[in-house]
Amino acid sequence: MFEIQNLQLSVYFINFTGKNIIDIMTKVLGMGNALVDILIRINDEKILEELNMPKGTMHLVEADFAGELLARLTDYSQQLSSGGSAANTIHGLAHLGVETAFIGKVGKDDFGKFFSQDMQNAGIHPQLLSSDTESGRAIALITPDSERTFGTYLGAAIELSAADLKPEMFSGYEYFHIEGYLVQNHELIETAVKMAREAGVKVSLDLASYNVVEDNKDFLLDITRKYVDILFANEEEALAFTGKNPEEAINIISEYCETAIVKTGANGSLVKKGNTIYKIEPVKATSVDTTGAGDLYAAGFIYGLSNGMLPDKCGEIGSLLPGRVIEVMGAKMSDDRWKEVLTEGGL
Repeated sequence: MFEIQNLQLSVYFINFTGKNIIDIMTKVLGMGNALVDILIRINDEKILEELNMPKGTMHLVEADFAGELLARLTDYSQQLSSGGSAANTIHGLAHLGVETAFIGKVGKDDFGKFFSQDMQNAGIHPQLLSSDTESGRAIALITPDSERTFGTYLGAAIELSAADLKPEMFSGYEYFHIEGYLVQNHELIETAVKMAREAGVKVSLDLASYNVVEDNKDFLLDITRKYVDILFANEEEALAFTGKNPEEAINIISEYCETAIVKTGANGSLVKKGNTIYKIEPVKATSVDTTGAGDLYAAGFIYGLSNGMLPDKCGEIGSLLPGRVIEVMGAKMSDDRWKEVLTEGGL
């Protein structure tokens, strides 16, 4: 499967690079909350009312509630996939033919086994730590209007600690991508980025959420200045990080790292490297579900960077992937849809 996709991709992007990228091998390592996404379509919003879960919200729940929720909805179709922000980005890179690995923590249960196997099926090397705590999962209840309401049990995922990390985990990789949702553990993030830098690996950080930035701004500013090479932010995250609108924020963020990206939704994105700002136009799409859009943007952008493309071309690839994933439910695209994306005639 990957050989076919690589061949298609080398044809599709040959105008960007002037060379056949099938011969280029890049290795990208990710680290984040290892969650199993469970998508459940419900046909009655009364279920949400009964569960005291207002539509469109995200609730952190305990293991018992997560279990009761799944037991109550056994009559509904359920779709499972390995998830979490960084895991979604790594999945995207794997589908682009990049050699990838992922660091996370799961439980010794069926969800943990599923997470590991789903990653292996995608060609990702799982560097997973094990816990006696149940595996984390994000239960998404999808109403007929495509709105999602989440009950998220973090479980073993948040037990990943600095003590779990070893220098050899980072050896041989070109890029290390980390999600901001891990920022609840400052020691974990700082240890990880230090080990990556010592191994000669470029560090990529996705800020993940504006409230994450607001609650950890000083720490994130310090970490970015010292260790981060590539930083991804959407408009709200950029505002929390800098206090400025996207056009001003991109200049401030670029003072902290080598490459700054601010995603502006339907308006596309801004990329700055050195003294040059690139305005990236969005890809036209019919949005069904925006879950995973930012994660796939990061996948496309890192892919372009890792293959020596100019920042504007990296942004164009970054825009293509979310433009297509928002047209389907969930953060993952089928193999057939990936083939369509990879053979698409233009951005």
